[in-house]
Amino acid sequence: MAGNSGIKVKIDNVVKKFEGRNGEVTALNGVNLEIKNNEFICVVGPSGCGKSTLLNIIAGLQEPTSGEILVDGNKVTGPGKERGVVFQQYALFPWLTVRENVEFGLKLNKERSEQEIREISEKYLDMVGLKAFADSFPKELSGGMKQRVAIARAYAVNPSVLLMDEPFGALDAQTRTQLQTELLHTWESERKTCFFITHDVEESVILAQRVVIMSARPGRIKEIVPIDIPYPRDQETKMADRFVELKNYIWSKVYQEYLEVKK
Repeated sequence: MAGNSGIKVKIDNVVKKFEGRNGEVTALNGVNLEIKNNEFICVVGPSGCGKSTLLNIIAGLQEPTSGEILVDGNKVTGPGKERGVVFQQYALFPWLTVRENVEFGLKLNKERSEQEIREISEKYLDMVGLKAFADSFPKELSGGMKQRVAIARAYAVNPSVLLMDEPFGALDAQTRTQLQTELLHTWESERKTCFFITHDVEESVILAQRVVIMSARPGRIKEIVPIDIPYPRDQETKMADRFVELKNYIWSKVYQEYLEVKK
């Protein structure tokens, strides 16, 4: 459990520096954020502001130069089964079927029976509408279907935190809209803590409870905007005055940071 505080993920003064060709580069410069249990957070900001670096540190795929990440009060020292990751690139195994891709992480747990693994994979394939494609290979799927497989695979291992790095960024507008709606429906029923990176301000407002705006490099949190629009949300929500107001406000802040990058 996340404890009495209800804080699921704590990002505590995280700094990340890299050695570049022209010397040291500071990607993140003192990032602090507390994410509540079951909260949906979206992160926006100009390219190169450290969004993906921060996600990779939470995932345990990179180490911070200083500071730390706590999940349920425990320091992150590497990848963990309580954190599921979905990237923009689908990262599916091309030699495995859809079902086998979803079951891959489940089979690493030797305590699960074959029947239990099959039941779990069936549940999540049904959730993403791909039960009929269970025996297909990734090359036979569209981009949107591949991303559904990646989402089903992440959910199947039952993480309490879902880390998503522009998962819909490479998809056409119609597919993207459809998957946004499906993701919201799934989040409302499964109630995971979601940390979702996007370049699309409209996407951040339709999905999130809070939108984190990051500054130009070195990445810091510039502002956190609460999204006071009730769930359930759908595409009609995007026509509401409050939605448009929030979208324009966040976009203006992101654009200011984009101009900083261009200097």
